[in-house]
Order: sequence, then C-alpha cells, then structure tokens
Amino acid sequence: MVRLSYWVAPILGGLVWLATILALLLYWIIDAHKTHYVSMADAQTIAYISDVGASNLKPLFIAGCVLTTVLLDVSFAADRWLRHRGRLAPNTTTFEKVLSGLTIVFAIIGTAGLILLSIFDTARHPRLHDVFLLLFIAGYVLSAIFICWEYRRLGKSHRETRILRISYYIKLAFVLVEIILAVAFVSCTFTGHYNPAAVLEWVIAFLFSAYVFSFYVDLYPAAKTKQPLGMSATGRRRHGTTPKMRLTRGREAGLPPPRSRYDGASEMEMGSSEGTLSTARRWERARGGVV
Repeated sequence: MVRLSYWVAPILGGLVWLATILALLLYWIIDAHKTHYVSMADAQTIAYISDVGASNLKPLFIAGCVLTTVLLDVSFAADRWLRHRGRLAPNTTTFEKVLSGLTIVFAIIGTAGLILLSIFDTARHPRLHDVFLLLFIAGYVLSAIFICWEYRRLGKSHRETRILRISYYIKLAFVLVEIILAVAFVSCTFTGHYNPAAVLEWVIAFLFSAYVFSFYVDLYPAAKTKQPLGMSATGRRRHGTTPKMRLTRGREAGLPPPRSRYDGASEMEMGSSEGTLSTARRWERARGGVV
C-alpha cells in the first residue's frame, strides 16, 4: 500500500492555486457582475487577476499566493533531497547539482515576486505591482528552464528511468508555451491592448497550476522507495543495498574455506584410523586382563 508522501505537496499546491484563480474569476463574473474596477483602464472590459485580487478578495489572493508558492518550493526542495538520498534517480555530476540549486534559487525569486505582487496590489501600488509581476514570471520561467536542463542530463545518465523523459517533456512544453504567452502578455500590456492581455494573464495562471501539478510525476516514485536506490551519486553502491564481500588471503571474509573433493575422503580416512586404534586398544586391555 502506497502511503502519503512528498508527492502530496505539488498536488495541494496545484489545487490551492486552481481554487484561488477560479474563485477570483467566478467572483468577478457572477458576484461582481463584471464590474469595472478603479485599477482598470477606461477602454478595458476584462479584469486582470490583479484587478480582482485588489478588491475585497485581497486576503484570499494573498493566502492563495503564499500557500501555492510555499508548497511548490517544498516540492523543489523535496526533489533535491530525494535525489541526494538516492530515493529518486540521483545526480551523477556536479553540474547537475548546480542546475538543481539554480532551479531552487529562481523558484524562491518567483515566490517573492508572487507574494509581493499580491500584497502591493495594482490599485494602490501600480508600479511596484508591475515590477513584482515581472519578477514572478521571470523567476519561475528561469527556474523551469534550469530544471528542464537538469532532467535532460539526468535522462541521459539514467536511460532506464522513463519517468525522467516524461517529466522533461512536460516541463519543456510548459517553458515554451509560457515564454510565448508571457511575451505576448507583456507586449499587449505595454501597447495598451488590455483586454487581450487580461485574457492571456488568466490563461497563464491556469497553465501555472498544471506546472505545479507536474511535480507529482517527479515525486511519486519516492513513495515506493523507502531505501536508497542501488547506486549513489558517485557511482558506488550504497551501504545496505547488496552484501559486500572482501577477499582476504584469497578467501571470502566471513565464509568457511571451500572444500576440495579430497576433504571427504580425508575425513573418512581419519575416522577409520581412529576407529582402528580404539579397537586395538580394547583388545590389548582384554588380553592384559586375561594374563
């Protein structure tokens, strides 16, 4: 039976983010009746996520951003830890570990950007909000690029691990799509095409939840590996995976010396000799007693 493990973090993170975005969108459409917020441009009819998040749902927006990014960062840290412990396909080179470290660093930068943009909302701090928005997008896109690079190298080192190739292609698709959408979003925003930009922002947000969910694919195998995998990151077998045998003076330590085909005959010969000697002694004693 598979118990709850590290894979729970990306599932919870994805659900929290998806619920937050859906709550904001449905609130604006159903409850607010597509109201025109103060932070929206005059010709703008579709609200940005930030416009809705700056309204009375701001506490929900902040809580959703904090929980999502913390759980995602936990997923990054768990991936690094499990590969270090050998419960997932381990890194085989220092460069792969560097890529993993850069993934975590830029994820933290993206985390800071998302949390800060939710606090410094577009209605009260428009310039700071835009800076943190770009920080959020750039941080997580660069983080995704580095983890794709790492998984590409891991896939070459562990060709037998099919899940690495699957995860690599999932994240590569996310990187390519998000970069295209992010460039289009920034271009539309700075050229005054606010409605297309708003639509792109909602699409990017929903795709981000899929990216968070994708880490389930990476962490789930660790639920079945309570012990380290057979080989460590240095290429040596980890202690406890297979019994080690040392040769000491041509023999395997801890095992009795091999028996030759003459051993049985020698034992039989010694046994028969001892039997003959004991019989001779009894005859001598008997004759001595008669005499």
